[in-house]
Amino acid sequence: MRRDSCILLLLGLSSSSWAGVTVQLPGLAVPAQYASRRDDAEKLFTTSYAAYKEFAFGHDDLSPVSKGFSDGRNGWGASIVDALPTMAVMGLEDIFEEAVNFSSQIDFSKSQTSDTVSLFETTIRYVGGLLSAYELSDGKFPVLVTKAQEVADKMAFAWVGNNDVPYGFMDFSTNTPQRSTSNIAEAGTLSLEWFTLSKHTNNATYGNLTSRSVKRIASLASPLPGLAAQGIDPTTGNAVGSYVTWGGGSDSYFEYLVKYARLTNTNDPVFIDTWKTAVDSSIKTLLKTSTVGNHTYLADFDGTRIRHVGSHLACFYAGNWLLGGKLLQNQTIIDIALDLNEGCWNTYASTATGIGPEAFAFISSDGSFTGGSTPSAAQTAFYNQHGYYITSSAYILRPEVLESNFHAWRVTGDTKYLDRAASAIDSFNKFLPATVAFAGLNNVNSVNGGLIDDEESFWFAEVLKYLYLTFDDPAHISLDEWVFNTECQPFKAPPALDSYAGSGTLVKAKPFKVQSGVVPAFSPNAFLPARK
Repeated sequence: MRRDSCILLLLGLSSSSWAGVTVQLPGLAVPAQYASRRDDAEKLFTTSYAAYKEFAFGHDDLSPVSKGFSDGRNGWGASIVDALPTMAVMGLEDIFEEAVNFSSQIDFSKSQTSDTVSLFETTIRYVGGLLSAYELSDGKFPVLVTKAQEVADKMAFAWVGNNDVPYGFMDFSTNTPQRSTSNIAEAGTLSLEWFTLSKHTNNATYGNLTSRSVKRIASLASPLPGLAAQGIDPTTGNAVGSYVTWGGGSDSYFEYLVKYARLTNTNDPVFIDTWKTAVDSSIKTLLKTSTVGNHTYLADFDGTRIRHVGSHLACFYAGNWLLGGKLLQNQTIIDIALDLNEGCWNTYASTATGIGPEAFAFISSDGSFTGGSTPSAAQTAFYNQHGYYITSSAYILRPEVLESNFHAWRVTGDTKYLDRAASAIDSFNKFLPATVAFAGLNNVNSVNGGLIDDEESFWFAEVLKYLYLTFDDPAHISLDEWVFNTECQPFKAPPALDSYAGSGTLVKAKPFKVQSGVVPAFSPNAFLPARK
């Protein structure tokens, strides 16, 4: 049952009530002909969650083909907690309160599986979901803060001694970390959630721990100015390797730099300065245009050579650059972000299903090196038609392309972004239905490629929330009033400043020396082939 006025106590404010820099197009409204699409997005959610409740309730993920479940996030009911803010945003009060009741009884003192606990995944899904739901319900359920604090207190043991950077995985049964190398996404994607926890507990320790980690990463010499190497050793606090990417393993570290500046209104310039330096370096070195179709992408850099590769995960960058470009009032960044968004959308528009692949590659005027095998005849033919070729054909219900599309709509008001979101809904309804609910695809370029028997919690948290909000009143969860974590969990932002210029200068480059070490796999998914 929907009772909008009961849950959404904070959400009806117009962005016009805020002073300072604005992100959204003023006066933006969704044309009436798109109104039913919000209901379509909500139906995807309610259908999926009903199946989850019937076949997997209390477990992390529904297995929608076999009508089973899996527990890849320590068995604490990730889909419930991750879905809490989406329920609040959609005004689904009955299942929201049921989910709050479940969350209030989670035993975070130990993993319910034999797995170690990922600081990154647990922070963005559990801590983020709990705290966002608390804010979206106007503080009605303080137990949500209590539970977030419980799990954060366990994860705090990942900071050992005077280390600035936490280890990435914890054994909750002994409160000891797994002492291994990490990556900058794991170590640098905690700050929004832990700052918010500090705010609601009046305990600055949480935010101080995570901002210290980010500032350590930002202080390191890097392969390209502002673009930290992907690997980091928490024991020494030093970089490992020299790989640079806006994709997995690095992505949300860069994402959070500018978001932290907006959420906190900090007067410390390191966050904005590092982000704009990363963007500046990316424009100078990583920004590439395909030789077919003139599609715009950000390449990777392996310390020696450009790698002409892209990924679904990396496609968040368009939305992030739109947000940062608006905050910095930099039209060049905004324009390039819109070009990047076009490149990422092309990966959807060009496939047989209208859904984009996990990973792809391209050719630009400076070459075609990817670090992997040369493209096959079929890949070359696909490239010659579409300006990219698929290197990993799966779709595991990821949100990033729709995330950037949402930002493009809210920033520009161009209804082509509404048309694209509607197209995605149609593709999901046509190609993703499983035995129950919806499942990912083995091959986005085949209408009969088969389904992946997993429905990760970010389907509830991200994909369906971004789609819903694309067609919802833009004053609801305005980008001028809320900051999203990397799991699309909104946190209430203070009134915007008049400027987010940082110090007004870029970060000065330091001499970089490669340090060898093992860089761990990022957010591994059992349903994807292992990365080489």
